[in-house]
Amino acid sequence: MNSEGNPRYEEDELLMISGIQHYAFCRRQWGLIHLEQQWAENVLTFEGRQMHRRADDPYFSETRGDVLVSRAMPLVSSRLGLYGVADVVEFHAVVGALETNKVRLTGRKGWWLPYPVEYKRGNRKDGDYDEVQLCAQAIALEDMLGVTVEEGALYYGERERRVGVRFDIPLRERVYGLAAEMHRDFSSGITAKALYEPKCGSCSLEALCKPKMSVTATSRYLKDYLHDEAE
Repeated sequence: MNSEGNPRYEEDELLMISGIQHYAFCRRQWGLIHLEQQWAENVLTFEGRQMHRRADDPYFSETRGDVLVSRAMPLVSSRLGLYGVADVVEFHAVVGALETNKVRLTGRKGWWLPYPVEYKRGNRKDGDYDEVQLCAQAIALEDMLGVTVEEGALYYGERERRVGVRFDIPLRERVYGLAAEMHRDFSSGITAKALYEPKCGSCSLEALCKPKMSVTATSRYLKDYLHDEAE
């Protein structure tokens, strides 16, 4: 347990950091993928993979003025119990001596500020699924580098634009809560039941999940039950 009241997870307890986006979107989707090892490709996931391939080059880094770009950076957070890979982590050169959240980088002069960037296809979503994944990456960077990462960005490929994200207290608390729930569900080994919602239409696992079938079956049961009671 750390000073914030959160547990410290061991290496064999780590879950995939990318799963927190799945979990925030739908607990059942997360269970089907991470508990039952099921996956289904659709055009959205295919395009997303292509974008990640362009971002994830573990042998490539570049310097753009005062910004060092590191791609496919391994991440691990003992506070969240999550591990994975960041699409891009930018390190911004510190100008001035008062900045506190700075790090030294091997083979590089000066001080640098870490700034995670996650690549997504399409446009910004209504939910906070992307933001919680990026914030989890930021917390992992904090655990690894011993600094506070205050902000990062989401890059949306359809419009080729960045959206800045500040890692404030409410977002951090949501990430900690989701991570704790993920670990509880993983320990139970039970996949959440299907619940049909409008967002199900964009899920690549809809055919496997069959959420409408669950709704239909429940409606039929209630109809039969009420009919029997009336008799």
